[in-house]
This record gives sequence, structure tokens and C-alpha cells, in this order.
Amino acid sequence: MNTFTLHLLDATHSETVPGITSFVAEDTTGSFGLLPGHARFMTCLTMGLARFRTEDQLWHYLALPGAVLYFNNNELVLSTRHYLRDDDYTRVNSALKDQLLAEENALQAMKESLHRMEEETLKRLWSLRRTDGG
Repeated sequence: MNTFTLHLLDATHSETVPGITSFVAEDTTGSFGLLPGHARFMTCLTMGLARFRTEDQLWHYLALPGAVLYFNNNELVLSTRHYLRDDDYTRVNSALKDQLLAEENALQAMKESLHRMEEETLKRLWSLRRTDGG
């Protein structure tokens, strides 16, 4: 059976998964699949779930905040900030939702902080302008 090797790389660790028979993910053009022997290919994955099948015909899932994908000579490399890997779709999907919610909350907190800083800066500029007689 033809297979390829998957190399997962993130900011804190890496792992190699041999014996991959197919890989399915999504980029900005839509969903696509890779099989052994595919031509050289490179794309940026969108945030979401990807999946791959191994020689034992089981599906495995990856939750990604986006990634750079490069396939060449039956070697698939995924480079990302971080990823979650699980054999259980429900569990990895739930983890992805939790991760997205946490990132959204952190982004909202940062926006609120920036807004407060902007208000304070404007108040300070207004105060300086009044004391200068301007």
C-alpha cells in the first residue's frame, strides 16, 4: 500500500507520523485531499479541523489555528503555532471550540484594554492643551 509521512511542527514540539494513506484539510479555496504520490503542493490552511487516515484505515483528527502545508516526495509537513491531535472527533472538536472561545475572549480583553489606553491618552492630551492655554 502506498503511504506518505506526516511531520507536525509547532512552537513547542514536533512529531512524525508514518503510514498515512490520505489527508483532508481546508484552505481559502475549500476542502481538498492528498494521496500518496501527489505532486508538490503548498498552501495555507484555514483555522479548523484536518484529518488523516493511516494504514489501519482509522481516521485521526487535527485541530489547527491555521498552518502552512508543504507536500513533496511523499513527505507532508504542517507548520503551525500549535495543534491538537486526537483520534476522537467529538473530543478534538470540543477542544477546538474551547480554544477558539479562549482566543476570542483574550482578543476582546485586548481590544478593551486598547480602548481604555486610547481614552486615557486623549484625556491627557486634552488636559495638556487646556493647561497650555491652547
